[in-house]
Amino acid sequence: MTARDVVLVGVDGSDPSMHALDWAIAEAARLGWDLHIVCAYSMPSFTAASLDGGYAALDDTAVLEGAKAVLEEAHQRASAAGVTATTAVTAGDPAGVLVDMSKEFRLVVVGTSCQGGFTGRLLGTVSSALPAHSYCPTVVVPFLGSDGARVGPSSVVTMTGLTPVNDRPLMPIRRIVVGVDGSPTAELALRAALAQADVWDCELVAVAGVPVGSSVGMLAWLPAAVDHEAVLADVAEGLKVIVDRVQADFPGREVRRIVLDGTGAELLTEFSTASDLVVVGSRGRGGFAGLLLGSTSQAVLHHAKCPVMVVTKRAVEGDPEH
Repeated sequence: MTARDVVLVGVDGSDPSMHALDWAIAEAARLGWDLHIVCAYSMPSFTAASLDGGYAALDDTAVLEGAKAVLEEAHQRASAAGVTATTAVTAGDPAGVLVDMSKEFRLVVVGTSCQGGFTGRLLGTVSSALPAHSYCPTVVVPFLGSDGARVGPSSVVTMTGLTPVNDRPLMPIRRIVVGVDGSPTAELALRAALAQADVWDCELVAVAGVPVGSSVGMLAWLPAAVDHEAVLADVAEGLKVIVDRVQADFPGREVRRIVLDGTGAELLTEFSTASDLVVVGSRGRGGFAGLLLGSTSQAVLHHAKCPVMVVTKRAVEGDPEH
C-alpha cells in the first residue's frame, strides 16, 4: 500500500490533543499536505449480574455526538489555517486504530501530557504504543500548559552553547536535534531529521552520547588509565562518518555534530528544552522489537519538553517483523 502525502492526527477533545492538532496543522501547511483528523473511541462493557453472566454495553450515542463535535472544531482550526482536512469517527481502541491507519499515511501525530500518567484513552497508551508499531514516523507532542510555554534551560544545554528557547510559539521549527548512536535506526532518524530540516530550513544538531564519566554510566567500569577524552574522540569520529554519509543526499544542508558524556536519553531530554523537535530512532543498539520501544526512545518520549519524532525500521520500510 502506497502512503499518501497526508498527516494523520488523533484527537479526543482534550487540551493536549488539540495542542497536537495545532502542531499537525502547521506541519501539514509547511509540507503542502492535507490533514486527516481521527477521533477513535471504545466503549467499555461490564458484566451484568441481571443478565446471568452476560455483558451489558453502554449506549454510545452521547459519545458519538461528542466525537463529532470535537472533529467539527478540529476541522474549523485546519480550515482557518488554509489546510484541507478530512475527518472520521472510528469505533475501536485508539492505539490500534491509529496503528492500522498509519499504513496509509506519511506521518502520524498525537499529543501527550507532560505530568506523567495517562490523560484519557488517546493520550496515555496511544502516545506510548503508537510509535512502536506505527507504519510511518510518529510525532508525539507534549503538553506543557494551556499556552504551550516551554521549560527553561538546563545546565547541559547551556554547556553546549545552544541558546534555550523560551516563550517561543509552537511553530515554526527553528532547531531540530537528532540522536545518533551508530545503529541502523539512528541513521534512519538522521535521514528523517535532515528531511525535516530541509522542510523548515532550520538548524540541525546531531548528538551522540557516551557515558564515560558518570558513576552510573555503562562505561563506569573502565579503568582509570583509560583516556576518556580518547573515547569521546572515537565516538565523534564515528558520528562524523555517519553524518557525512547521510548528508551527501542533502547537499547544502549543514549538520552540527556534538558528542557529550552522558546517555542518549539524558542528553536528548536536556536538548529538548532548547529545541523545537527531537528526532530519535527506535530499536537501536540494545533495543528490542515487540510491545515496547527501546529504553532511549521511551525515556525521551516521557520527559522531552518539545515534540518528539520517533522513526523505526518498520516506519521506513514497512518491516512486518518490527
